[in-house]
Amino acid sequence: MSVMSDFSPLPTADQELDTTGLLCPLPVLKARRALNTMQSGQCLKVIATDSKAPGDFAAYCEQSGDSLCGVVPDGERYLIVVRKR
Repeated sequence: MSVMSDFSPLPTADQELDTTGLLCPLPVLKARRALNTMQSGQCLKVIATDSKAPGDFAAYCEQSGDSLCGVVPDGERYLIVVRKR
């Protein structure tokens, strides 16, 4: 998992998913559902407030073969970008 700085922008997202307020495992489950509708190589940006989301997405990507492009802390939330395999 990479935490990106202000100097390393996240890839442009093809879709965005707001999971604000949802707890594990819901952000990953909703992201998986969204990724299933996307084409290979497309990126999904997930907005999450669950502090476990960065680790959950890292584990999900390791299992699924999708790529975790980055995690950016943004106040009380995380911006997470996943590229579909």
